[in-house]
Amino acid sequence: MRRELGLRVVITLTLVLGLNYTVWRWLESVNWSAWWIAVPLVLAETYSFVDVTLFGITMWRAKQREDPGPPPDGVTVDVFITTYDEPVPLVARTAEAARDIRYPHRTWVLDDGARAEMRAAAERLGVGYIVRGEDWADRPKHAKAGNLNNALALTEGELVLVLDADQIPAPEILDRTLAYFDDPQVALVQTPQFFTNVPDADPLGSQAPLFYGPIQQGKDGWNAAFFCGSNAILRRDALMQLGLVGYVRETERTVREALATSRRVLQRARRRADDPRVAAALDDVAQAAARALRDLDAGEALADVTYAFQRRVDEVSGTVVAGDMASIRADLEALGALAPALAADGPAAPAGAGQTATVVDEDALAALAAREWSPLGALESVRALLRAVDVDRSDEALAVMPVATLSVTEDMATAMRLHSLGWRTVYHHESLAHGLAPEDLGTMITQRLRWAQGTMQVFLQENPLTVRGLRLGQRLMYAATMWSYLSGFAAVVYLAAPVIFLCFGVLPVTAWSVDFFLRFLPFQIASQLLFLTAARGLRTWRGQQYSLALFPVWIKATWTAAANVWWGRPLGFAVTPKVRQSQTGAWRLVRPQLAAMATLVVAAVIGIVRWSLGYAPWVGTAVNLAWVVYDLVVLSVIVQALRYRGYQGAEEEG
Repeated sequence: MRRELGLRVVITLTLVLGLNYTVWRWLESVNWSAWWIAVPLVLAETYSFVDVTLFGITMWRAKQREDPGPPPDGVTVDVFITTYDEPVPLVARTAEAARDIRYPHRTWVLDDGARAEMRAAAERLGVGYIVRGEDWADRPKHAKAGNLNNALALTEGELVLVLDADQIPAPEILDRTLAYFDDPQVALVQTPQFFTNVPDADPLGSQAPLFYGPIQQGKDGWNAAFFCGSNAILRRDALMQLGLVGYVRETERTVREALATSRRVLQRARRRADDPRVAAALDDVAQAAARALRDLDAGEALADVTYAFQRRVDEVSGTVVAGDMASIRADLEALGALAPALAADGPAAPAGAGQTATVVDEDALAALAAREWSPLGALESVRALLRAVDVDRSDEALAVMPVATLSVTEDMATAMRLHSLGWRTVYHHESLAHGLAPEDLGTMITQRLRWAQGTMQVFLQENPLTVRGLRLGQRLMYAATMWSYLSGFAAVVYLAAPVIFLCFGVLPVTAWSVDFFLRFLPFQIASQLLFLTAARGLRTWRGQQYSLALFPVWIKATWTAAANVWWGRPLGFAVTPKVRQSQTGAWRLVRPQLAAMATLVVAAVIGIVRWSLGYAPWVGTAVNLAWVVYDLVVLSVIVQALRYRGYQGAEEEG
């Protein structure tokens, strides 16, 4: 209780001091004559304050759980080991350890590479082996999410333990976690990911002790601890409910699109209707479409709504036979041309796309809505449009996808959807599996880029601040993780501001006055004290370094995720190699960081020369030189990463 009280005091102090500083910066100290750097800097500082605020809220309810107790008897468990192209001996070691887990279970190797040698190894170990069937041919694979969904359709265990190919489980992993599922509302238990091939210096920042500890415990306090892709146990019923709800929602969305397009088609046809009876009939169908949309809003059953609407279209069609036969003939020809697009078997979704039921392609929808139909042609096109809704989802291998497929990282999206349905999750802070971290800079960057891209895909498609069913605390916890990946843009400003002052004497603040230091320094000190208090002695400096040093990765992740979501550009799915890759040319991967370091050094020399010649005030020069030194210390982790030659089995300093 004393520790919790002390942490909350530090959180409150930090947020009060931060708010005071941020408000003062906006109202009193922005140098509007140099707005082009002053405004980006104050925006970056505001971003950082929001980031600290979200961290403080996360830690406000940090939960340290007690021992869950003995596992229940008789629960059926499937252990899934996901693999694509990892070395067979590595996967076999994980499969052997999974087979030897003490609690009764079945172990399955999910081999997306469909390798004969992997099948032979699984048979030798006496574990199950699952690959994709023919139903997946020429359809979206959805990477790891698709692999898991395929296995869920072929197995029956009440609970599922998910392991990456390199994550070797402890024999007691199920004994230590299954008791949580005595609560029927618990859908997920996540345990930490710990890596054995990381030296003490952790030059690639792999261990993430702040996340797999205080941050996940903080999210757990808000019932927002989320799935991290491995070392997690999930309830099958929760996943299946998630898949069914997702199927219904996507089908409803496509029906809504069809009804909205139908109304536009009918409105255009109404303008061509000279016969009052025909006009009244079209109005009747348009009203039926509007009524169908209202019924969907009211929660009426989707099948009942669409059946009633189609019945009404059929009833009205008989009254619209009279009219211009030439127009009807032209409409029939147009409908024949559109028939392929109106087929239920629509185009496959691009890599990384979300779950969507096919109605028609976008060109066909636009053509339907824009064409000047005759009254009868309009009704026939509406009928064809509603029948084109693909309730069987023939564009997908499975109609129901329990694990979310809208992102290249399936874990966060799945957990957020589970929370939106009212399920509970648990973070169990005990290392019960150990794996292999990247041993080279290129692999680490690939891994972090995929994580960031997946997170931003979720943010752009299912913003937690607007997702139905989430509580306020859950919204903020998911938003905090997504918000952190926008730090790359703030980092550019933090690197550029001291360079601009030292080289050109441009002040982004009105003055380096006493007012500035009396507000800035207390806030910075309180922020660091907050991290130290929350970390409880854990080493967090490496993580703070990489949050700035990987700024090009975070920026790339944001714009590539946006291009995928908004314009359909594929992202693909890069599997993290489990063995060290060549470091040849690795420096090219961090050219922006190396260029930034060189620029900072040159700016420092120029700043000292300008000060010695009397062109710059000593206070501003000293502050910005200190800023440069801090940036260089942070970015120096890149040099350490370039020099790293892989794990040697002994602790390294650095």
